[in-house]
Amino acid sequence: MRTELDFLATALYVKADDLLKDSPHLVPWCPAVGIAPQLTDAELVTLAMMQAMLGFTSEAKWLRHARAQLRHLFPYLPKQPGYNKRLRKAAELLRRVTRVLATDTSVLRPRRRPGRQRCGR
Repeated sequence: MRTELDFLATALYVKADDLLKDSPHLVPWCPAVGIAPQLTDAELVTLAMMQAMLGFTSEAKWLRHARAQLRHLFPYLPKQPGYNKRLRKAAELLRRVTRVLATDTSVLRPRRRPGRQRCGR
């Protein structure tokens, strides 16, 4: 299961990172001065998407799970209040990226197996 989760996280991260590089207008404004976030926007999108896809409704439970299962993929995982704050600020980014990923992902389209047809009943 770990390799499947790793593959999902990596694929989501690459897709989100490429999308944000190609469409910089999607990235929320960030002041030029101040403390730079340790979690990139692509990493935040990846974590939020995985949280939703894996059915975690509690941010605290999701972050515990991510620390246990995905720590090797994310150099920094924020604590729950910081994660919550970043998610709220990036709500529009998440909506836009979700829409792009949903329209661009072949996983969401049902595939028919060759040689199998539906029964007429």
